Amino acid sequence: MKKYAVLIFLLTIVLSLIGLFVLYESSSYTALLNLGDRFYFIKNQAIYLPIGIVLALIVSRVPEKKLYFLSLPLLLATFILLIAVFLPGLGLELKGSHRWIDLGIIVFQPSELLKISLTIYLAAWLSSKEKGRLLAFLLLLAVFCGLVLLQPDLGTAFIITVTAISIYFLSGAKLVEMAIMGFILVVGAGFFITTASYRLERFSSFREFSIENPTDSTYHLRQIILGIGSGGLLGVGPGNSIQKYAYLPENTTDSIFAIYAEETGFIGSLFLISLFFVHALLGFLIAASSKDMFGRLLASGIVIFISIQALINLSSQAIIIPLTGVPLPFISYGGSSMLINFVAVGLLMNVAYNSKKTK
Repeated sequence: MKKYAVLIFLLTIVLSLIGLFVLYESSSYTALLNLGDRFYFIKNQAIYLPIGIVLALIVSRVPEKKLYFLSLPLLLATFILLIAVFLPGLGLELKGSHRWIDLGIIVFQPSELLKISLTIYLAAWLSSKEKGRLLAFLLLLAVFCGLVLLQPDLGTAFIITVTAISIYFLSGAKLVEMAIMGFILVVGAGFFITTASYRLERFSSFREFSIENPTDSTYHLRQIILGIGSGGLLGVGPGNSIQKYAYLPENTTDSIFAIYAEETGFIGSLFLISLFFVHALLGFLIAASSKDMFGRLLASGIVIFISIQALINLSSQAIIIPLTGVPLPFISYGGSSMLINFVAVGLLMNVAYNSKKTK
């Protein structure tokens, strides 16, 4: 319904504005110390907010048939971009990872685009009644997740895999097919965690973490706990974070929530989590109101990948799961992530606008 489209659009803007505020709070000291400009990160991020809003509004009005027929060309373009990250002069290597393409005016992360393009393609393909799709589905998923894993980016690959499997399930999968995919997912995750030393170290740090027995490998976890714990019920107040003074690693991306929790406390954290919950609820209401299978699968896939990403990030900050390197949607620093998330919301609005009116 159209009212759901308006509500989720406004809620997305609210989340993004909160993100800008938290980004400034978490980055001003380190930006001034390392770059000589306390506004460096927020200026870069703020540029993408109006662009994202415009993209969402444009995408929300694209005819559904065009989305359906553009699904394959968009996926093929994403495939080319995922390969381009490894090309010298075009791909950008940072800390041993090949996840970005340097276009001069913007540094773009193709794996973010994959969340959208694969969701649209799977919604278009699986909305048909074609039989015997499991093998083709697994091969498709293996190719694209394999390229993401080569970057390497296990967190994003996991989000994409869970989203794809969820779409497959919602399309009418058999229980035996889901059991097979569940087994492959568990075995695959275990294999990739244990075969990379830094992933295994993260897992071991999480498993052996103890405040009473601190080690160098648990430094990041301890700083997260100190930040969130210091917030108490109402927080230390805006601008009063201690962790932002270069104590907390990844304080503008993966661990930005710890700064937010320190300054706003349990009440502020509960408020932000509630906003994500309402965002997901509106998305699922849009999916349920869709007039066709393509719209239902598309909307469901989008809600799932945004919600799973938020859940993984928040769970890692609460030390429920190991640190994964997954940013918090609409809050963490990252231009391409913000743009893709706004495009995703634009697609949700598109499905809502094409839904039948309820009587």
